[in-house]
Amino acid sequence: MIALLQTLSMVLTLVWWVFLIMIIMSWLISFNVINTRNGFVAGLWQVVNAITEPILRPIRRVIPPVNGFDLSPIIVFIIIFFLQSFIANDLPRLLRLY
Repeated sequence: MIALLQTLSMVLTLVWWVFLIMIIMSWLISFNVINTRNGFVAGLWQVVNAITEPILRPIRRVIPPVNGFDLSPIIVFIIIFFLQSFIANDLPRLLRLY
């Protein structure tokens, strides 16, 4: 059971990194530092959006962008932090693994 919890925590960390990449890429694209006409950038952007958009879409329905500022990635980071904290600290105690 502990291995399953550690694997879940690792997957959440991976999702966290993908969201961070998405945020940084969106800023770089917005400020025209990188260009989506580049094949590599366009491909990477499509992969990152394919991973993040299904997670962000329901949150955006509840919390729409405010003055052009999208708060949904921040909400995802808070949820990931909560889940990782719960998996690392509370869930093992609830399951009496320690």
